[in-house]
Amino acid sequence: MCTSHDHDPGEAPQAGAGRRSFLRATALLGVTAAVTAPPAVTAEAAASTWRPDPDSRRFTLAVMPDTQYLFDGPSIDKAPVEASLRYLLEHGRKENIVFLSHLGDLTQNGVKEEFAAIGEAFGLLDRRGVGYSVLAGNHDVKSSTTDQRGATPYLDAFGPKRFAGRRTFGGASPDGYNTFHRFTAGGRAWLVLALDWRLSPQGYAWAKDVLAKHPRTPVILTTHELVVADDTLSDYGQQLWDRLIEDHDQIFLALGGHYWPAGRATRKNAAGHDVHLHLTNYQNRYFGGAAMIRLYRFDLDRGVIDVETLSPWILGRAAKGLNELERQEMELSGDADRFSVEIDFGERFAGFAPVPARPSRPASKLLVPGTVAYWRFDKPVDGAAGTVRDLSGRGNDLSLVPVGGGALGWSADHHPDQPGHGSLEFQGFKSPLKGAYLKTVDGAPLNSTTFEDGYTIEAFYRLPADWDPDHNAWSGLVSRTGTGGAAGKTADDPDEPLATLSLSNDREPQWAMRPLNQQGIATNWGQETPLETWWHLAVVNDGKHTTLYVEGCPVLRNPKAPAVGITSVGLPWLLGGYEYGGKIDQIFHGRLGDVRIVSRALPVTSFMNH
Repeated sequence: MCTSHDHDPGEAPQAGAGRRSFLRATALLGVTAAVTAPPAVTAEAAASTWRPDPDSRRFTLAVMPDTQYLFDGPSIDKAPVEASLRYLLEHGRKENIVFLSHLGDLTQNGVKEEFAAIGEAFGLLDRRGVGYSVLAGNHDVKSSTTDQRGATPYLDAFGPKRFAGRRTFGGASPDGYNTFHRFTAGGRAWLVLALDWRLSPQGYAWAKDVLAKHPRTPVILTTHELVVADDTLSDYGQQLWDRLIEDHDQIFLALGGHYWPAGRATRKNAAGHDVHLHLTNYQNRYFGGAAMIRLYRFDLDRGVIDVETLSPWILGRAAKGLNELERQEMELSGDADRFSVEIDFGERFAGFAPVPARPSRPASKLLVPGTVAYWRFDKPVDGAAGTVRDLSGRGNDLSLVPVGGGALGWSADHHPDQPGHGSLEFQGFKSPLKGAYLKTVDGAPLNSTTFEDGYTIEAFYRLPADWDPDHNAWSGLVSRTGTGGAAGKTADDPDEPLATLSLSNDREPQWAMRPLNQQGIATNWGQETPLETWWHLAVVNDGKHTTLYVEGCPVLRNPKAPAVGITSVGLPWLLGGYEYGGKIDQIFHGRLGDVRIVSRALPVTSFMNH
């Protein structure tokens, strides 16, 4: 931050550090072994030493706040900053570090000698081609000026010419004090907007123009002053919100330093979406913050940003023995220093960069070699005696069977990766039994197929909010009728059907069947599947063993015993129905999408959801 008078001396000190850092510390023993810059490398070598994975859905943005006390007149110590930058270089591949943002106040007095020292430290990144941004804080320039101040030592050291030719550099405002940078991660472009300590009207116009020229790109805004305390913006931070952030939905994360202790705020923008605003600054702590860095670990699949704060310089000194303050400061665990931000990225970015829905795929694309049945529900089943055609052309058509006056509905709702864009709505109820289901017609070839060489059975399903285990548990998605007793297999319960892909009272998918090579029932169990969510199931047998997959992931409870084929007594298969003792005992309650049966084991890459 600026000067000590900007901080309220009555504020409580920041929470202490965690003590779980031994492994990290021992891994960093060499971080500060040398403080001299490594030899320059060619552009080709730089590209090979720092190249984040642009497609991985897990990546890290590094943030470095106020380093001013490390570059203060005759008191200059580059070692902490160089340790942090070396950490980024050494852990770049493992952490998939895509970019570093400095939040301003690089120096204390903004003079040439201070900038020469920190500029030399950042040469570590320059020589490796690492993407990063800096911005001027109030100590780097005359604090009473805006970005129209003209030439300064800051601009000489960290102006646009420093970033020219770097693949992440997007451009700068005409004055040179505002820049934007781009990186690719998670298969898409992201933009960092690095703004000066004080924007002029020209600066605001430039920033809005950058956003307008990148209308589908999510933006991380960095500036020196923004949040002053938890849930509170500074006066200038409020100005930034009012003039820029609130009306630009692309800005989902905004980061600043200047004040202490660290804090967070969340605001709803004009589009009704959350914007996360963070204050990061540790200059008040041991060794001027010891060049603390924040690691923002994005996980697009989990919908979360996990945030961690640490000092590689202190961690790297662990082998030499740490003093009491160092032990407290090497890794921070306070609520404002180590936390997670939950973001549904698809939903959050839908207003400016909606993910296009996957189009319906023609049935012919799903008829892989060995397909013996393929049913999809692009339209309702017609009438009480309606049928559903087997699109494989093998004649395994389905006929509708109502029970207790029940009916079968239809919905355009479907799994986002389902080939067909429709589903049947089963409305089963246990007592009294009511609903409707489908069964293969008499004489369908599938009725007698035993799959000695293996099989793959796939189905998409979704359970509604009113699914009740007392009335809806153990209904079958796909099942083969005929009992174990009728097939002469009396081990276990002889009244159970020969095969059923069902849902337990805990909504766990279960594949229970009688293989040709054993008397008893072989069972594969999946985990609980939440309500109001589409799921894809696949049961794969390679002729010897069976594996159940949920969303393309193998489950834990897959039996190791050999299981060859599926026993048959020539009776129909059911969709949405479950028989016990040769009679309908339960009817599915929920939506059922495409169902496919193939007479061989398919790899995950050939499943219908790929």
